[in-house]
Amino acid sequence: MTENLADWGRALARITEEAAVVILPFWKTELAVAQKADESPVTEADRAGERLILRRLAEAYPDVPVISEEHASEFGTPDAVGPRFFLVDPVDGTKAFVRGDPNFTVNIGLIDNGVPVAGAVCAPATGEVWFTTAAGAMKRATPAADEVPARVRPWPAGQALGLVSHTMREEKAAELAAQYGFDLRAPMDSSIKMCRIAEGSADIYPRHGPTSEWDTAAGHAVLVAAGGTFTQPDGAPFTYGKADQGFRNGWFVARGG
Repeated sequence: MTENLADWGRALARITEEAAVVILPFWKTELAVAQKADESPVTEADRAGERLILRRLAEAYPDVPVISEEHASEFGTPDAVGPRFFLVDPVDGTKAFVRGDPNFTVNIGLIDNGVPVAGAVCAPATGEVWFTTAAGAMKRATPAADEVPARVRPWPAGQALGLVSHTMREEKAAELAAQYGFDLRAPMDSSIKMCRIAEGSADIYPRHGPTSEWDTAAGHAVLVAAGGTFTQPDGAPFTYGKADQGFRNGWFVARGG
């Protein structure tokens, strides 16, 4: 029987929920914020969440390498990586986290031959978690809740909702809205944008700017499992494992139905 890697999502979801328990006490506290080499912020919440995730992944999947944001920031990314590996961002949306905004997430994505085949995204502030299964994307509203299917909605006529980065300038957001044909806009941080599209709460997230593979892999996997697409702006496949580029992403568009 062929292994369905999407089913790894349930186990990854539990790990993200466990990491959320570690991270959440730091939220809305007087937290020291350091600057990484790329001038992005890092806090003890990022480091504590990453330690827990790396420990759990090593216990459950000892043969699968892990590339994680904070470790990569401190020690650099590997020059090469095999066909199967995890991408981890323990706190995606650290800026939102620091300012007390609830839109930050814990991301774990599994890459196989360049494709995100399993993933889980947890929003610690709300307790929501989205994850892949062989049957498609699922969501739990809280860790104790039943899982329910997450599915993209058809493109609405006249009221399509586009999600944009919280810090995007108004003129750039308007330009993207015109280019991609969405009428309503909402600013939001982190990979929760892909999950809102996956559950049918929004329709599109165009990103014309830099991100890293650990920012997008988990949400990418969830969105595709929910029936959406995640591509380069011209529709070409969006792939992972770009070790020669420091695991940096190009532009992308995440879409629902």
